[in-house]
Amino acid sequence: MNSTSRYAQLNRLNTSRFFSRWAQAGANADANSNTAHNSPTRTEQINELAELSLTPATFAHFLQKETNLPRQANNPNGLSLPHALRRLRNLVVCTLIEKDLTGKADLNEVVTVMSSFADFAVQTALAALTLEMQAQYGIPVAEDSGEIQELIVLGMGKLGGAELNISSDIDLIFTYAEDGETKAAAGQKNLSNHEFFSRLGKKLIAALSEIGEDGFTFRVDMALRPNGASGPLVASFGMLEEYLLVQGREWERYAWVKARAITGFPSQIAALKKIVQPFVYRRYLDFAVIDALRAMHSQIRAEVIRHETRHPDRANNVKLGRGGIREIEFLTQVFQLIRGGREPLLRNRSTRETLAILANLSIIDPKIVAQLLASYTFLRNLEHRLQYLDDAQTHSMPANPADGEIIAQMMGYTDLAELSVELAKHRAFVAHQFDIIFGATESKAGSKDPEAPNFSMSLADSDNQEVLLHLLSKLAFQNPADGAEIITRSLQAPRLRSISEASKNKCMMLLNRAVVMIAALPDQHAETLQRLLNLLEAIVRRTAYLSLLIEYPHSLERLIRMMHSSDWAARYLIRHPILLDELLDIATLHQAPDWVAFAAELNQQLNLHADDTERQLETLREMHHSQLFRLLAQDLEGMLTVEHLADQLSQLADIMVAATIKAVWRTVTQRHRETPLFSVVAYGKLGGKELGYASDLDVVFIYDDQDQEAPAQYAKLVQRFITWMTSHTPAGVLFDIDIALRPDGASGLMVSSIQAFERYQTQSAWAWEHQALTRARCCTGPVELVEKFDALRQQILCQAREPETLKQEVLTMRNKMREANPVQPDKFDLKHSPGGMIDIEFMVQYLVLRYAHNYPQLCANYGNIALLITCGELGLIQPEHARPVADIYRHWRKQQHMIRLQGIDQAKIDSEIAAEEAQQVVALWEYLFA
Repeated sequence: MNSTSRYAQLNRLNTSRFFSRWAQAGANADANSNTAHNSPTRTEQINELAELSLTPATFAHFLQKETNLPRQANNPNGLSLPHALRRLRNLVVCTLIEKDLTGKADLNEVVTVMSSFADFAVQTALAALTLEMQAQYGIPVAEDSGEIQELIVLGMGKLGGAELNISSDIDLIFTYAEDGETKAAAGQKNLSNHEFFSRLGKKLIAALSEIGEDGFTFRVDMALRPNGASGPLVASFGMLEEYLLVQGREWERYAWVKARAITGFPSQIAALKKIVQPFVYRRYLDFAVIDALRAMHSQIRAEVIRHETRHPDRANNVKLGRGGIREIEFLTQVFQLIRGGREPLLRNRSTRETLAILANLSIIDPKIVAQLLASYTFLRNLEHRLQYLDDAQTHSMPANPADGEIIAQMMGYTDLAELSVELAKHRAFVAHQFDIIFGATESKAGSKDPEAPNFSMSLADSDNQEVLLHLLSKLAFQNPADGAEIITRSLQAPRLRSISEASKNKCMMLLNRAVVMIAALPDQHAETLQRLLNLLEAIVRRTAYLSLLIEYPHSLERLIRMMHSSDWAARYLIRHPILLDELLDIATLHQAPDWVAFAAELNQQLNLHADDTERQLETLREMHHSQLFRLLAQDLEGMLTVEHLADQLSQLADIMVAATIKAVWRTVTQRHRETPLFSVVAYGKLGGKELGYASDLDVVFIYDDQDQEAPAQYAKLVQRFITWMTSHTPAGVLFDIDIALRPDGASGLMVSSIQAFERYQTQSAWAWEHQALTRARCCTGPVELVEKFDALRQQILCQAREPETLKQEVLTMRNKMREANPVQPDKFDLKHSPGGMIDIEFMVQYLVLRYAHNYPQLCANYGNIALLITCGELGLIQPEHARPVADIYRHWRKQQHMIRLQGIDQAKIDSEIAAEEAQQVVALWEYLFA
């Protein structure tokens, strides 16, 4: 289609009055120009530009053409840069209008090109103005570093997100790295860097927003800068950092999500990112932002309603109105602010791209995201067509019915009524999704049970025993006085009494709901209430956690169930409150672990922070805690047997060990090979895959590397590995490490070659060290080394031994352990008492060492239960002993597990309860060792 027919089609539709006016006015102006015979008409320029890729190179080419066109007698040398930019802007806009309305450009192309042109205009104008300023005042230089300084222009809002409207203004912030002054030449005047960039910023705003015969390039809005209109036009990094730390508000975090540097030196932009990112993205999951954004949205809605009341002709705002564009943006950015600190993928400036990421991360249902994207596309297309009419920054449906019909035609609908129906559908869907996130608390508050108690008192009133007693008695606590005393004592704690009024109100709101939930439990009301209050005291200064439990009542309910079931779980949450986020998604919480995916994600996150050891340590702990917490939730819901749980915890530990070794090896700067020929050998509970929640790791380190640097390099690897595992960080400790089982114990080397390990085990090891070897396995390392270790282990375990000597050595070690762990006469220690778990483990180890030379299958690391049954099947012990003792071992483990979940380290029960089962174990012991 040629330019004439293209323009005729648009004219017949009577769509863009701006397009029509500018093209026709251009034709008249060109006809009167003294160079008209050499110049294309504006419609011909639109035609030419429409056939090209709209890139900065294209913009530069057309800008040069415009700049070189003399238009007036007093301007024989061509147009000024601002004038040429204005003409080029109108040309780009008209080209996009034509391509959009003729179906040759989609929303993505329109917003991307418009944003790209805005970048080009800012960069081009700033470059020219900077040269002018430097010619007059010299080059600005930092006082401390001596580095040349450049004005960094930050694009905010839709410009920052590269989603700029056709007729949008551009939100900018000006900053620079360091204070100092210009390095002026002879005859030049020195200026401070602040003054230099302030003048430069004013010139840039004027160049972009100045209105001439061809309109303007861009309206510029500087209201998002620190302190808004009352603040300085430009800010140094130091000023900006202090402002964000001291005065930065929640809505500013929302704005800074989209901040993007359009100009500036890369090194200075990187330094700026380190200042801004901690302000925008919190290391913890920040649910307090929901309330802040809800308040911000309410203020915007109130202003829109006031505006629509005063100007009914400007009602039906597709951007700020109910179910409009802003609600999609809010809905998207709330997840960025909540989770962006822990999920780098969410640090995206584009609304559309962020929505897709939310779907990929399963934070929002992909079907919902697809519909939100469809609604966003519809509303943005409609917004553009509203602005196509007159190049006006409007977001409201026109009051003039004739204009409404034009908009409907632009959108491809037969009339305004049909468009209005479709618009209503999209807005209703968006509003509903917005309410799910932002309106849940308000709706639930409005439907509160009138019989529920109201803890709306301030904390200062909480010492009123009679009021608390009355409230708790209504909730059927077994002993209301106990509940009242617990609340009173906790709320009088200094940390709770010193918090803000807003936090106090949130605490009382949580108590109001929690007491009802606790009262519905079958027992342990006082204990559960105390555990909850302990958690509140720990998190009360982190309002994000309070907000999470208020915004998501189902999370509070799950939290209370967990605290009721386990004191250990309660204390674990108090140490790691960041895990409260895990309570949100019940599907994920109860999902079987995908260990392959988990290991891949862990390594990806560690690689992402390869240059930040502190963040890597935090990543290891946070991801381990999250996965352990999910297993804990499944355990408390009865979804896992003790054996299955131990397998899962051991698998988790294996992955953490492997990932840590891999990350630590990269920190060894003089490493002699990229992949270490090194393995971590697991002993004890990890080796036997019987790990518990708080178990330490018994490990030994071996390598198979002939390089002369190997001993020193692997020793360094081991030292750093232990440091990474055991260091206390804000997220706690990963694992305690015990290396006492290494060759020669405390006096031995921290790491041994496989050859040295073999010599020790075959020539010097004690019988108890071979007992320990029955539960040993490589939990990480290259396949060749793992196979060597497995072969060596089998060789050692299959040695023929003198039966009586072996028996005496096992008995001697068992007696030493009994002396070191005395037991009360009236209590049965599930681990240490005669007939307890250690007796069973010693019997299995003895049977392996005694008979493996005849029955190599006993070397398999199947666990104590399976090995006992195997020994019975082989006739090494009486079958009537084997299975019952195996069942007793399973029972003791379960009992121990349940006791430790209640926070009790020593698992003991009454002797009378355990007597019959303990006697069966003792009978097998006597059969073997009498």
